[in-house]
Amino acid sequence: MKDTIIYLVRHAETVDENGIRNTNEDSQMINEKEILSVEGEEQAKKLSKNNELKNLDIIWSSSYTRAKATAKYIAYENNLIFNLDNNLSERKLGNLKELGEFMKDKKTRDPSQEQLLDRTFRTSDGESAEQTRERMNIFFDKILKEYEGKRIAVISHGGSIKFFLLNWCKVNENVKLVYKDDLILNIKSPCLLKLTFRKNELINLEQID
Repeated sequence: MKDTIIYLVRHAETVDENGIRNTNEDSQMINEKEILSVEGEEQAKKLSKNNELKNLDIIWSSSYTRAKATAKYIAYENNLIFNLDNNLSERKLGNLKELGEFMKDKKTRDPSQEQLLDRTFRTSDGESAEQTRERMNIFFDKILKEYEGKRIAVISHGGSIKFFLLNWCKVNENVKLVYKDDLILNIKSPCLLKLTFRKNELINLEQID
């Protein structure tokens, strides 16, 4: 049986929404509806033409707007539809006041980075790194069984991808993920990772520039 190739993609850059917001949206609604910037749209187009993303068999995406906006270009280049799964969503931030207290005096200023160090921390209505990793595992366990030997693109989010990769990666002193003690991963927007599985076992992980 052929190995299963999963291309794990973080969505492209999003727009900065720093203007007045006279809406009734909570933090979760805002997070789900965040759109790509003009530059992000161009990044997603360019990413979709990467040779690694040719000849895909199936595409899965988070249902968040920015993930779908990235997935649409990959789907177009492969003449495929893309499928949605809530297990690929970004981890829920929950109560922003509590998150602010947690982040006070933290060095990285990035909640997802800090949650790599404190994997059980969560706010009210939010998710911990460990909870997010568990639901990501549910999704990947399922597709590894259903699509063995296939080439699959999966579009998700920075926090969720980082927490999923804790299955195989360590966190170094700079709060970066490290695979096999030498490959330092940069989960930027956008980001393309190639995971090669034999049955359910990861046999290689590489970052594609």
